[in-house]
Amino acid sequence: MNVKQKPKRASKLEKQRLAIRDELWPGVESKLWSRHKRDGFTTVPRALPIIFRIMDDMAPKGKPVSSTYFALWCRSFDEALVSVNSERELAMESGFSGQRAESTWVGRMKILKNLGFIDYRDGPKGRHNYVLLFNPYLVVKGHK
Repeated sequence: MNVKQKPKRASKLEKQRLAIRDELWPGVESKLWSRHKRDGFTTVPRALPIIFRIMDDMAPKGKPVSSTYFALWCRSFDEALVSVNSERELAMESGFSGQRAESTWVGRMKILKNLGFIDYRDGPKGRHNYVLLFNPYLVVKGHK
């Protein structure tokens, strides 16, 4: 019964937020990102920014891992599996550039794996071809 009530409540809240937005910013809809109209979206847990701070604190000093994790998260779907076709591309998306971009990214991947946030397997596209993202809430809780 709760399952049927949640969509109704969400729909009512959505309508309220849209009414406020349209009143305060009329005609702005064409300038906004909509996951219903565009490809390239993912669901993000509300506490993910806090989890990023925690994971960066858990990582070795001077080697933050949250940008690498977020780049992976943005490529994941409900299966929590990411197929990495280009380490260079993911290094760039993680914020690394220059000659050491890929090696820096590989190092951050190793830290994320050691901390338990991800696991990865070799595949035809390289040593990190398949990446599994674990529930970050459970990983942080496990470190407590």
